[in-house]
Amino acid sequence: MATNVSVADIRAIRAETGLGVMDIKRAIQQADGDLAKARELLGQRGARVSAAKADRETKEGLIEAYVHPGRPIGALLELNCETDFVARTEDFRTLAHDLVMHVAAMAPARVADDADQPDAEGEALLAQPWFRDGSQTVEEVIQATIAKVGENIQVGRFSRFEI
Repeated sequence: MATNVSVADIRAIRAETGLGVMDIKRAIQQADGDLAKARELLGQRGARVSAAKADRETKEGLIEAYVHPGRPIGALLELNCETDFVARTEDFRTLAHDLVMHVAAMAPARVADDADQPDAEGEALLAQPWFRDGSQTVEEVIQATIAKVGENIQVGRFSRFEI
């Protein structure tokens, strides 16, 4: 017997994730009404979607800047996606802004663990706990946005400045 799914539960998860109503409904049904388990299933789905799109070329995107008010610190970030359409969406622009703030706050050494930079000290951006919610990594936040917008998203590069 299928689990009844309330509209309120769907709305709550949709507000958090931005995912489609039917995807959320299916996840709640698969989790037998357990909303925490449904969120976990949706997160796993996001990771699978992200992995499937990882080989797609990212030739569009934007450069986002952040300068912290009253403190001599700032950052620039290049965030890439597949199309200019996605680069103009609110979800993508919000992700870019949040990522550049994360770079300014958390001072990552490089984008990802890279065999080309074995001597680079400090933690990789993608492996860091998300500055807004330490229960997720930066990579998981990016994967969630990939699941929302349906395109590959990659951090191209970043620079952090501090006096």
